[in-house]
Amino acid sequence: MSQPTSTRLHPITAFRAMQNLKRNRENTQQAVALIDALRGKTSLRQFARFRQTETGRAVLAEQRRLLDDLSDRQRLAALPPGTLGRAYYDFMSTENLTAQGLVEASRIRETLPAGEDMTLFRERGRDMHDLLHVVTGYGRDPLGEGCLLAFSFAQTGLKGFAMIAIFVAQRISRRIRGQPVRRAVFEGYRNGRRAGWLYGADWENLLAEPVEAIRERFRINRPVYYPQVLAAVRARQAAKAHPAPVAA
Repeated sequence: MSQPTSTRLHPITAFRAMQNLKRNRENTQQAVALIDALRGKTSLRQFARFRQTETGRAVLAEQRRLLDDLSDRQRLAALPPGTLGRAYYDFMSTENLTAQGLVEASRIRETLPAGEDMTLFRERGRDMHDLLHVVTGYGRDPLGEGCLLAFSFAQTGLKGFAMIAIFVAQRISRRIRGQPVRRAVFEGYRNGRRAGWLYGADWENLLAEPVEAIRERFRINRPVYYPQVLAAVRARQAAKAHPAPVAA
């Protein structure tokens, strides 16, 4: 699917991408198409904010690519337990992921009028996605992704994040009756509103710092409803796998 070529919103493209996502929720390319269709001028505003920060100026001056640090698995594995880099390494290993995998699934073709620096900024936002999983405590299960997208919407204002988060909340709440699924997703949004602006964080230097210290510095609350829902789902799955014996 072609991407928008201006800062206008493209609701028809967004609608088609959402329909495709409903048919295949694992289609990352359609998720990217939806986000781009509703991007508007939001990324330009975020980029303007980024280049006013100390980290932003350094990243742009050095043409620093976060992907380079996240791809150095040997260095990440050698970091002490509890640090962000080591936690990221463990997370990616457990999930059988690589930093390059997200690049291949969602390649950025710049369409906004800000040149190579904008591309660098958008790539940075893409590459930090799994770091956000680590610092927020949201997993890669469908609900965890929905909660993280709600968190990211609060941080960026990108409407596509909000649409996908709402879609996830509605779909899962229909499947799991009686659980606070919508509250979990909304809590992700609230936590994103409360937290410091992580899209301006110096992730390269944060990799060597303890995760808990990063959470405290950026005021990242641990989720409450998300682990409750996960625990309930796992209990149901365990009960189905090992049903109680019927009394004679």
